[in-house]
Order: sequence, then C-alpha cells, then structure tokens
Amino acid sequence: MKIRPETAQDYPAIEKLIYAAFLNHPHHAPGALPTEHLIVARLRQNNAMSLALVAEDQNQIAGHIAFSPISINGQPSQWYGLGPVSVLPSMQNQGIGSQLIHAGLEILTARKAAGAVLLGEPEYYQRFGFQAHPHLALPGVPAEYFLIKPLTDSADIPQGTAAYDAAFAG
Repeated sequence: MKIRPETAQDYPAIEKLIYAAFLNHPHHAPGALPTEHLIVARLRQNNAMSLALVAEDQNQIAGHIAFSPISINGQPSQWYGLGPVSVLPSMQNQGIGSQLIHAGLEILTARKAAGAVLLGEPEYYQRFGFQAHPHLALPGVPAEYFLIKPLTDSADIPQGTAAYDAAFAG
C-alpha cells in the first residue's frame, strides 16, 4: 500500500470511491444519497484543501483522506478538520483508513499544525488520540462526537466554537 498526495488525475476515481464508501452509510438518513464526494470537490473549489492523500494498491486508489482548515470563534486557526476519510467498500477493515489517518497526522505535525478535529465515532477515533473536549464545540453536534487531537506538546486547547469551511454546508 502506497500513501501519496492526490493529483488532479485522481479526482474521478476519488469521487467514485467516496461515493461508494458512503453509500448506505449508517449515519445517513435511510435512502439518502452520499454528499461527501461533493464536499471534497467544494473544498478544492474553495482552495480549502490543506492536505489530501490517497492510498494506492496495485495502481488502484483504495482510500482517500482530506484535511481542511477550521476557524475557531470566527478566526483562522492552526487547527485542521479531518474528513472525510474513505475506503473502497471491498477493502474496508484492512487498516487502510488507519494508514491514511496516521500519515495525514504526521504530515500536519511536520507542518507545525496545532491540532486536528473531526466529527466521528469516539470508539474508532480514540485509538488515534482524538477525544471530546469541553472547551471546544461544533454547534449543533453532540459533544461526544466532536473530537480533537493536539499535534504539538505546546498546543493549547482552544476555547469556543469551531467551524468547518463552507464546503461542508453544501
């Protein structure tokens, strides 16, 4: 498995992969179609894609992860939103998502990012060091599902409300 930055040539395959990964996702309303592939396209259009990686297996894109800047209390920050992370359904539960998460967090750490946030399942993301924190919230989201991970020893946990790029709003 090779983890590398996405390229423009990868975009069609990434769109299909993300759509397939989120089709019939348990957190979507029954019968709702995925929109995560549209979020990724809008992040690119908004020049808000800070980091995007693919997992390539035998010249096939098997996974994708995106990171984008977040604002805190309406101000730019050195914190980044992780997501979406997607793996081809036929290749899920093989550690590809974990490899993408680890690689992305390593790159953000090397870039001196203060931290990363995500909206997700605590049971899954705690293994990567993500935890809910009472000082930082995402409006309209139960606190236990908005998780944060400082990426430097000196990173202060921000206090207030976080906001993702407008690409997430549709």
